[in-house]
Amino acid sequence: MLFSIIIPIYKFNSHIRKSIESAINQKFSSDKFEVILVNDGSKEDFSRIIKKFKKFNNFKYFKLKKNKGPGIARNYGISRSRGKYIYFLDSDDYIKKNTLKKFNTIIKKNSVDLICNNFEVKNLYDRKIKNYRFDLNLLKETKKKIINHYLELSIIPQVISNLVRKEIITKNKILFKSDVYEDIFYFFRLVFITIFSVLFLTFYYIELPHPGELHFHVPDYYLYAIPISILIGLLFLVYFAVQFGEQNRKRKKAFDKIQEIMAKENELLSLGGQAAAAAHSLGTPLSTILLTAKELKKEFKHDNKLNNDLDLLVSQSKRCSEILKKLSLNPRINDEFINANLNLSDYILEIVKSFREISKKKFEVNTEKFTNKITINKSPEIIYGLRNFIGNANKFTKNKIKILLFNKNKSTFVKIIDDGKGFPNDLLNKDKLGEPYIRTLDNVNISSKGLGLGTFIGKTLLEKNFASVKFKNSETTGGAEVLIEWRDKDLRKI
Repeated sequence: MLFSIIIPIYKFNSHIRKSIESAINQKFSSDKFEVILVNDGSKEDFSRIIKKFKKFNNFKYFKLKKNKGPGIARNYGISRSRGKYIYFLDSDDYIKKNTLKKFNTIIKKNSVDLICNNFEVKNLYDRKIKNYRFDLNLLKETKKKIINHYLELSIIPQVISNLVRKEIITKNKILFKSDVYEDIFYFFRLVFITIFSVLFLTFYYIELPHPGELHFHVPDYYLYAIPISILIGLLFLVYFAVQFGEQNRKRKKAFDKIQEIMAKENELLSLGGQAAAAAHSLGTPLSTILLTAKELKKEFKHDNKLNNDLDLLVSQSKRCSEILKKLSLNPRINDEFINANLNLSDYILEIVKSFREISKKKFEVNTEKFTNKITINKSPEIIYGLRNFIGNANKFTKNKIKILLFNKNKSTFVKIIDDGKGFPNDLLNKDKLGEPYIRTLDNVNISSKGLGLGTFIGKTLLEKNFASVKFKNSETTGGAEVLIEWRDKDLRKI
């Protein structure tokens, strides 16, 4: 085995599949390299990914019991690797198809211990942001120092773009470290040893030889002031180190959240393009349906029952045509009541009214415990988000949809309950609801399988407007239950 590509994973993201595919789909003999996926103690479900890539003979998957950081995951991958050379790849990075082929060409011509790549960083829209290049000044250092710089220090940009001989790592025991800020106890131990040493040397020391007439006496309070000053300085150092570590973790968490939001925005943009294309393509079939329905009305004008059905068909076809016009021409064209400054309950009642016109299902709206009079100013996202969830309830319910509006603890809630089969258990248990392009494996709910786009769109639009959305199956009806919450102070911002 010539190459081992090691990929640590922890949090599921949209790039993982592309990263693994780039590693596996190399223009290089498949028996000469392996791909090692190391799960860093994550609770997320990667079974689909593993199942997809298991067909590749040299694909290996390992899961650590506890989360210890990407460095530890890489170390584990090294210990399980068989390749002569190690290549590290992160779950949101990918390599070109001819990368290993180029490495092999270089290795054949030279005795190689380390190959350092240049690489580029792209945003979510695949646009180049920055280029990283190898630091040529490092060539003045020794081999071990160079390896240490690129591996032991765990500087990510350097780590993910370089190939290193495995023997160099194992012989010199160069291993990755975990997150340095998480090892705060190491810092405390260091501070304790320093304080102890200072205090000990203050009171127990050997005087240097000196002439008696030059003997210098220090006042006693100096003996106490010096170690106390050092102690205070060290305590401040510990405090700021802890604060720095905590702020670093918060920044990392915020950065991960921003990445997640940007990924959702990217999905929405993609869906917007698809919607525009669909609007263009569906225009002609809808016109044909509308024309045919009108012709049938003329032909069967004496059949009242059939005419009523044809009237409904004509009206709904016209409604679809109007919606498609807005998607294809100008998405900002005002919808029926979007630009009115209405109370949330008014919006709910208007949405329900539009569904009652086309649905035979029973809608029950309860606003007895709703006292919030905050108006929503021109928010199509909220309207479309609520429509998606009410529309889903209408689609999957047997007889009745119940909508509750109420206030509690300075928050406003909208609860939508149906009496259908409920959400698939496999999606609920794995917290996958609200992600696009998902399918259920639940045989009980096999008839309700879908791509999850409606739920994703509804959840994303509402969350953009400060709402939180939770999913569960109702304990009373057994159907789906969606709980939407706004804090009153956030509702005023809309």
